[in-house]
Amino acid sequence: MAWVSKSMKMGKSSSSSSASLLKSLLCGPPRSSSSSYSTAKRSSNSSFKEAHDVVAEAEEEVEAASSGISRPLSEILKELNKRVPDSLVKVLRSENGFSLKYVPWHVMNRILNLHAPEWSGEVRSITYSGDAKSVSVVYRVTLYGTDAEIYRESTGTASVDDTSYGDPVQKAEAMAFRRACARFGLGLHLYHEDMS
Repeated sequence: MAWVSKSMKMGKSSSSSSASLLKSLLCGPPRSSSSSYSTAKRSSNSSFKEAHDVVAEAEEEVEAASSGISRPLSEILKELNKRVPDSLVKVLRSENGFSLKYVPWHVMNRILNLHAPEWSGEVRSITYSGDAKSVSVVYRVTLYGTDAEIYRESTGTASVDDTSYGDPVQKAEAMAFRRACARFGLGLHLYHEDMS
């Protein structure tokens, strides 16, 4: 699969070289003598045609896949701004009866993988408060399109004392990641619903 990814990044000019590689993998190396070639041609003319058809289909798949991986940022953002299905939204209920709708970080990750497969993310900083009661994380999400790249950063803060699930840094990172994604429009509708 590595050669497919590499050829997709290089553009259409390499699709013929990846097709050649695919063809050599499926059909084997070229024959060294003409007599063995003519024998093989007589005995397996139909299998050669089948292999040729398989290669042609694979070339079409490679071209279709490569055209879908890198897209202009406007197309990526248009997809990310769509409403997240309710089946993927979770509700967090606090002890005081307050409920909050959110999309889990791993679901956001999969949505980014689907619509912007060449995205990247990184923790920019981890800072503990002066009284050591909370931790804040700054997270950056970068989207790469064929025409440009764009990033958004956001913060997440968690109480050090709250160990109900995961550690505080992990919670703050997940919150910052979700918020950075929301700055691209992913799950942003949930923030607007909370306001109404």
